[in-house]
Amino acid sequence: MHFTAGSTVVKAVIDRDTRTARSFVDMLPMTLRFSDYGGKEKVASPPRHFDFTGAEGMKPKAGDLFSYQPWSNLGFFYNADGSSHSDSLVRIGRSDDIEQIVKLDGQDVTISIAK
Repeated sequence: MHFTAGSTVVKAVIDRDTRTARSFVDMLPMTLRFSDYGGKEKVASPPRHFDFTGAEGMKPKAGDLFSYQPWSNLGFFYNADGSSHSDSLVRIGRSDDIEQIVKLDGQDVTISIAK
């Protein structure tokens, strides 16, 4: 997948075939506005909730693409220092483009499947 805002492109890979990941892919393509949360995440609110059936929690790592179940948001961790396992966080995928993730703040980001 590509998360694109102008010349900023974050390449991400969906790492598991889960209901949460499938419900995310089913919303594509879409454009969302990302903002910073807590100096660790870039987050946005999709148009509808994810399917969390069978979802497992996670311990965040920089580059993780995730959703926080209570808010059903979409986000990337760019700094996971001091983070611990949470049953409310669900991993959707992963990116190695940490420097590009930081640039998503305040941007309208188009999310599409890479071809």
